[in-house]
Amino acid sequence: MARKTTQTRKAVVTTIAWIIGFLIFFPILWTILMSFKSEGDAIKAPLAMLSTPWTLESYGEVQARSNYLRFFMNSVIISLGSTILALVIAIPAAWSMAFVPGKRTKDLLMWMLSTKMMPAVGVLVPMYLMFRDFGLLDTLTGLVVILTMINLPIVVWMLYTYFKEIPGEILEAARMDGASLRSEILYVLTPMAVPGIASTMLLNIILAWNEAFWTLQLTTSDAAPLTQFIASYSSPEGLFYAKLSAASTMAIAPILILGWFSQKQLVRGLTFGAVK
Repeated sequence: MARKTTQTRKAVVTTIAWIIGFLIFFPILWTILMSFKSEGDAIKAPLAMLSTPWTLESYGEVQARSNYLRFFMNSVIISLGSTILALVIAIPAAWSMAFVPGKRTKDLLMWMLSTKMMPAVGVLVPMYLMFRDFGLLDTLTGLVVILTMINLPIVVWMLYTYFKEIPGEILEAARMDGASLRSEILYVLTPMAVPGIASTMLLNIILAWNEAFWTLQLTTSDAAPLTQFIASYSSPEGLFYAKLSAASTMAIAPILILGWFSQKQLVRGLTFGAVK
């Protein structure tokens, strides 16, 4: 009886999980479906739209109108650049907080996390003026800097959590063997925290890739990433649903593929240290 109950409960939980997953993914699925329709078919009722012919017309028009590869490369540079810079800053910071904590370490961590709760529009004007004065508007360097600052609290928090799970005795043994601080971080700590660092890196890439507010406010053309590429299809003349869906699909496809193939690594890193 207990076995039957367990199997039944497992089936119910699995079914509920699939339903929730489908509901979450449905907007993306609907966007992909609309991208394979013409503009006239895309505005029809849902059932009528699904029964219309499939076409690559919208993708062809989007590619002809916009240089997708340029927007794509800007997104890659911004995402990877901000992620690498954040890790360079966050690894030593998380190491010091995890292994050499001070009286205010927890307060500092909470303060860093609290900055994520502040509405971005609240600091838009001063940030815009600073970027203008330093010549960082519509530059890849400027976007790398701003996205690093935005995601740095999360990166530090995640790495701090992973580093806290590493026994301090291992680092003490390395010090007794004569390891310098640099060697301790690079050759002892970092390899042991590879799952956590990898998942942190993947999450930061996803967050940077999807960032819309700052990329839309601080860029126009030269450093415009894929968020600008999508926004260009919402114009005063109206919403071109099929083209907008095609542009959105082209923008999210790379990150969806990355997430699909790295999901095991991402889950492993996010649950690192959760189960003893």
